[in-house]
Amino acid sequence: MAEIKSSELILNPDGSVYHLNLKPEHIAHDIIFVGDQNRVEKITKHFDSVEFSTQKREFKTQTGTYKGKRITVMSTGIGPDNIDIVMNELDALVNIDLATKTPKANLTSLNIVRIGTSGSLQADIPVDGIVMSDSAIGLDNMLRSYLIDSVTDKNIEEAFINHTNWDLRKGRPYVIKGSEKLAKLIESDSIHKGFTGTAGGFYGPQGRVLRLNIQDEKLNQKMDSFNYNGIRMTNLEMETAAIYGLGKLLGHETLSMNAIIANRANGTFSEDPYKAVDELIVYVLNKLVN
Repeated sequence: MAEIKSSELILNPDGSVYHLNLKPEHIAHDIIFVGDQNRVEKITKHFDSVEFSTQKREFKTQTGTYKGKRITVMSTGIGPDNIDIVMNELDALVNIDLATKTPKANLTSLNIVRIGTSGSLQADIPVDGIVMSDSAIGLDNMLRSYLIDSVTDKNIEEAFINHTNWDLRKGRPYVIKGSEKLAKLIESDSIHKGFTGTAGGFYGPQGRVLRLNIQDEKLNQKMDSFNYNGIRMTNLEMETAAIYGLGKLLGHETLSMNAIIANRANGTFSEDPYKAVDELIVYVLNKLVN
């Protein structure tokens, strides 16, 4: 296989991948993503032991053992652009020989679960609930830099474009399904299954207006009322569709779990959002172990 150029796969002087500052031995097969670097230790405090810890920029990583299972916890920062970095560099750690910079003949599939916070778009998905993203729609356009037609659901995309009168100058939304394998492992009767919207920003892209007018001031209402054969948008955040898309393309199992801390339909906010996140953390850890 052809050697990957040094300008394409950048390594630090110690041989670690450029942004994450990691070497292959530093990561486990099972990985938990969080956005906030301060949330990493809120997960690893439950571990029996932590064997490795590093941080570069917003990317903080700790690997340790929980009930006998080796798990890595990593902060991705915010947004699809950061997910592009994290997913590609994680894949490089397991599927590229960093010494020769050539892809390996036998590829490794990682299990990646995102634990995040999110706002519900539907009145019947309450604050402090949990949404498992069965699938996600990317409104961010990052994934369109790749060849994605083989992993997207064009029927839902078309329905969404038509329902919202989407301005294609912003790029074509893409729909990706999460890992069925991880969903079966982690689901339970207490969890809502969702169709998650992934926005490319926090303010305008999610309909927030401060001093700037936005391209479609009614977009949020149109997203709230979208329904395709019973599939409706349940929550809005900034990472899931990008994780699912790159996971599918690279051959990794990916699933997003969202603690609902706000309900936009009801105008309510969790009285104790930290408790909701902590309960989701323990829930996911025990499902990964069992």
